[in-house]
Amino acid sequence: MPLGAVRPSPLVEQAAARLREQITGGHWPVGTKLPGETTLAKELGVGRSTVREALRALAGAGLVRPRQGAGVFVIATEPVEDWPTRLCRAAVTDVYEVRMAVEVHAARLAARRRTPEDVTALWAALRARRAAGPLDDAAFVDADIAFHAAVVAAAHNPVLADLFTEFTPVLREGLIELLSLTGLRADDPDTGDEAHEALVRAVADGDAEGAAAVLRAELEDPFAPARDPE
Repeated sequence: MPLGAVRPSPLVEQAAARLREQITGGHWPVGTKLPGETTLAKELGVGRSTVREALRALAGAGLVRPRQGAGVFVIATEPVEDWPTRLCRAAVTDVYEVRMAVEVHAARLAARRRTPEDVTALWAALRARRAAGPLDDAAFVDADIAFHAAVVAAAHNPVLADLFTEFTPVLREGLIELLSLTGLRADDPDTGDEAHEALVRAVADGDAEGAAAVLRAELEDPFAPARDPE
């Protein structure tokens, strides 16, 4: 199947897209050695430098890999999605399960590592969450997520903080939809307040297992009344 010449600008993107079509369409299966740069440049109607950049883009997508002295070979027929893209396509339930793993451990670490400034920030976040009670679901969810972000921040682990930040957009949409569909805040605008206060107290007291238990219970059933940590 001929590649066909591409039109000017942006040449690299067009060349990469044309080569990607050949790979994802099965014309060049996994293990295939691609034609040389000169051949590809002639078929695409571009310069060798454009082909080189296009191949570099495909390598970044995990589709091809150059082998020293041997050429460029196809190693996959589907591009590797970056983390944010995968999260955007993920089911909210899957994200929520990851959230539990991240946040429960973060709560445990927060109780061990919290500073006076962290505790002050947690109480401020709790007050902001309470202040959002009379507001709409989106504003309340934003305040709730900000509270949980403060807990994660108190763990002083940048990797955990980055993970939480990455899946926050998907989590936000899911929580807003949940509240909209169920009307759970109709009778209790500040739903979950007791559990959130119990979490702050456990972190402030340095009760690592208590903080983890409170948060685990809250995430498993975010609208149940708080239980005292055992």
